[in-house]
Amino acid sequence: MGVRSLGYLRLESTDLEKWKRFGGEFLGLMPVEGPSSDSLYFRMDSYPARIVVAPGAEDRMTALGFEVLDERELARLVTDVEKAGIEVTSGTEAEAQERRVGGFVHFKDPGGNPVELFYGPILDHVPVSTPLVSKFVTGDMGFGHAIISAEDARGTFDFYVDVLGFIERNTMRSPGGTTWFMGCNPRHHTLGVTPMPGPGRLLHFMVEGATLDDVGLALDRASKFEIPMMHSLGKHTNDHMVSFYVWSPENYAVEFGWNGLQVPEPVPVYEITDGAFWGHHFTPPPQPPQPAG
Repeated sequence: MGVRSLGYLRLESTDLEKWKRFGGEFLGLMPVEGPSSDSLYFRMDSYPARIVVAPGAEDRMTALGFEVLDERELARLVTDVEKAGIEVTSGTEAEAQERRVGGFVHFKDPGGNPVELFYGPILDHVPVSTPLVSKFVTGDMGFGHAIISAEDARGTFDFYVDVLGFIERNTMRSPGGTTWFMGCNPRHHTLGVTPMPGPGRLLHFMVEGATLDDVGLALDRASKFEIPMMHSLGKHTNDHMVSFYVWSPENYAVEFGWNGLQVPEPVPVYEITDGAFWGHHFTPPPQPPQPAG
């Protein structure tokens, strides 16, 4: 059966103060308390925190958390991952409690990206409150999608399809190589892998609002809080999402979108030759201040 959705994202950041505004006041996620008093926890739906940001010496992704059906499915996938030559470590009970899940394992994918497979989110039944956003589109499609990198993007793509059960949706070529977009539920794509030298890392993640007004109001908040724009408002050619992108405090590409394409049944793969039907004009990331003199 394989992976069912992107369940959570865990980050380390050198600037948690910026993340308090970025996650809560801009994205509109619900800040909640968690087991670690020095970390930030953000909910967006009935699940436990979908995004957790811990203090760190560097800006990095520490876990891309994928949900599986149950404990037996997790065991089956662990066997398949180990057959692919990848060492898998079980999470401790304390680590599972911190993530608010029944159990999980962690490993690095062939590109070096930190991956966690989990089952059994622990629900506290406190209604989520996101007054800045009418509702986030989640449910069985998870919290959104992410794009990661790998030196051997093809080999990493093969791992996610052949071992973890993802379905190829489309590709896009660029001077740097081919990017693969994959789904594991009706959301057009849950994961993308793109070639890049060095260890794999997070490049991009997306959250989806339920209305076009959610996108427009998020644009207003980006302007109000001077969040640096990456891509202007536009419409994608692969998932048809209307969205804009900003640069996160770490310069991840963060997309706020609406009306993404859903693909309930597998369809033939295809290649796109442009990322947008219209819009999505690019602005480079902000540069750090240069020393005087």
